Amino acid sequence: MRSAPEIAVLGGGIGGLATAAFLGRAGLGSTVYEQARELGEVGAGLVAAPNLARLLRELDALPAEAVPLDIGWEFRRWQDGTVLSSEDLRESCQALYGERTYTVHRADLLAALASAVPAGTVRLGKRCVSIEVGSRVALRFDDGSRAEADVVIGADGVHSVVRAAFVESAAPVYSGICAFRALVPAALAPSAARRRAQTLWIGPGHHLVHYPVSGGKLVNLVAFAPAGGFSVESWTATATVEEFLAEFEGWDARLLDLIRAGGTPGRWALLDRAPLERWSHGPVTLLGDAAHPMFPFFGQGAAQSVEDAAVLARCLASTEPEEALQRYEKLRKPRTTRLQEASHARAHVNHLPDGPEQQSRDAAFAAGDPLRDNGWIYGYDALRP
Repeated sequence: MRSAPEIAVLGGGIGGLATAAFLGRAGLGSTVYEQARELGEVGAGLVAAPNLARLLRELDALPAEAVPLDIGWEFRRWQDGTVLSSEDLRESCQALYGERTYTVHRADLLAALASAVPAGTVRLGKRCVSIEVGSRVALRFDDGSRAEADVVIGADGVHSVVRAAFVESAAPVYSGICAFRALVPAALAPSAARRRAQTLWIGPGHHLVHYPVSGGKLVNLVAFAPAGGFSVESWTATATVEEFLAEFEGWDARLLDLIRAGGTPGRWALLDRAPLERWSHGPVTLLGDAAHPMFPFFGQGAAQSVEDAAVLARCLASTEPEEALQRYEKLRKPRTTRLQEASHARAHVNHLPDGPEQQSRDAAFAAGDPLRDNGWIYGYDALRP
């Protein structure tokens, strides 16, 4: 029997913890190195579509606070809230894909994944500053400590140290779009935003999404607008309520009330990145946003990280490390590339100005069936050979 490889995972976010959890389920140990002094998730909410929810159940990591959606893909006109299309998710998701669609707070999801990771796996306060491949992979951290591993997995996000060290990628392109985000106490939110619904308001050059999280105690609000000269790609950057309101001047009054109730919003620029030609270099590979950062317009960023984790663990459990990494990349890259490209195209569709093209889009929305049309996303099973 071959000996189990020593596996290092750089990054203790959703992708990194999911990787450690799936590796543990496959009988493989790992060490997660996270640069923060404590585990935590900056950000707000995300949609856990059936493809993600199935994997979280596999790990017993679907948060208790997850909100099952009754309505999804509810598109509304920016000016008056006219419903352009809507999907009944209460029973349809279960019937089609064997699982519901949920919304979750990122912090709740991170905590649930942390509970699924074997004790002693995560080492905090470990920021990797160099990686060298020899007979084994040598890691050096900013505190002067060192470690070695047979396999290194870069789950260290969009500004990945691992990617920068081993994989050539084009410089990010300024998209001209920025995102605002806020969490609104449900008691302060308009009643339409408290429903178990994922609602997308679309208008000229902008769109806004809201849905409940944290067991319905909060409403997650994220909106997209022209960035102007703003180009900071950081989850910790902020804007003012006045700046947020100015972007949506003239929109439905209920949205303006929701924005006001959210307090100081976060703000970050969306930078566009072309799909990578390769993810792996010998015993080193990438996962999640480090491998395939994508615009959030399909709500699949976290889901694709967890899918990566499930497939990579399966591959590492079944064959030698370098062959396993190549197989993992071959299995995952076509799907994530397709989603990167689809997410990129969605910005234009959502932001059409009023006029004939917008009217054709709205008619297509009304006639469409996104729950079935996106079956290639939601029906995917990362654990199936």
